[in-house]
Amino acid sequence: MKQVTFIHAADLHLDSPMTGLKHIPEKIAKRLRESTFRSLNKIVNAAIQYNVDFLIVAGDLYDGEDRSLRAQSIFRKEMKRLADKGIPVYAVHGNHDHLNGTWVQIEMPKDFHTFSTEVEVKQIQVKSGAKVNIYGFSYPVRHVTEKKIDDYKREDSADYHIGILHGHDGGSSEHGKYAPFLLTDLISKNFDYWALGHIHKRSILNQEPPIIYSGNIQGRNRKETGEKGCYLVTLGDTGATYEFMNTADIIWDSVIIDGSEAITVEEILTLCYSEIEKHRVDGRGSIISLRLVNIQLEEIDIVNHNLYSEILDLLQEGEDDEESFVWITDIVIDDQIQTSREELRKKAGFYGDLFQTIDQYDEIHQTLSPLYEHNQARKFLEGLSKLEEEELLQKAETTLLRLLSAP
Repeated sequence: MKQVTFIHAADLHLDSPMTGLKHIPEKIAKRLRESTFRSLNKIVNAAIQYNVDFLIVAGDLYDGEDRSLRAQSIFRKEMKRLADKGIPVYAVHGNHDHLNGTWVQIEMPKDFHTFSTEVEVKQIQVKSGAKVNIYGFSYPVRHVTEKKIDDYKREDSADYHIGILHGHDGGSSEHGKYAPFLLTDLISKNFDYWALGHIHKRSILNQEPPIIYSGNIQGRNRKETGEKGCYLVTLGDTGATYEFMNTADIIWDSVIIDGSEAITVEEILTLCYSEIEKHRVDGRGSIISLRLVNIQLEEIDIVNHNLYSEILDLLQEGEDDEESFVWITDIVIDDQIQTSREELRKKAGFYGDLFQTIDQYDEIHQTLSPLYEHNQARKFLEGLSKLEEEELLQKAETTLLRLLSAP
């Protein structure tokens, strides 16, 4: 049977500067900075373990157009491991690592194939005897806004046809709208598989044929939560099978703990420690934002006594020395703050005026403009969604209430 097996990965973002590292111990921060390389290593290990016919990388191999020598060197080392096993690699460059950047180029192994700036086809004959046509293009510049999907033309000289596209699904509002397409555009090409990149949240847009965003291989901030990885794909006479494989070295997550039955600080700590152990996985780190809800302590006011910061210190203690660490970045105690807000709102004067100002505040973009207009900072920032704006205002209010209620 003529079949083909390959791994589809995308958005490696090697050497990403990472964000959200404030107040994180240096050991964990260093591990985060190395996490994209560790994830790449896992992908290569999987390719060798499953003896795949080839690896596809659907764009943004590097995090920036000025890719570092170190990132290139590590990447070449991993590609050499694949070349030594006879596993070729087919890659396109995306908006982050477009071909118009400035860098000292390191030569890759001969079995590493990069697509040019115009849509082209590369053919490979795999171990089963099947001929596979692989189609794709690399970004010549950062902003490619034209509909490049129109340039993909099926060439009937192969058993299987695979499209690589680093672009924006026209039905989604996420990420920059580069190389836009509609699902119907891809289906109409009559390909056997579409390996998509650019959107960091993995998504199966269509099952027959499979049209898949594999997502990025490693979460880089608290917005990129959950498992990250790649897909192991097999195309055969009976159709396609695909399996997600987690490659993230560190998982970002947000956890809610219901403390409605906890009436002492010790019981709250027990709940938190139990949750930490649930997230501890051998060889993998976790960075978690914790929300405690329905907390009604009988013995003390957890907000006014700033116990949340002491609890945070206890939960973080010793975690930076763990290989399989679970680092709690922050604790939000929703219900106590909300109760305080409602009680304070009833009072005349300062607090009434304060909450009215907060509720009517609509100058967040003006407030953040010095940051987004900074010539260095803006390169690493994406626009805030409405939900993120609301969350930012809520955290600002929570911080203000804690400061005002401190003794």
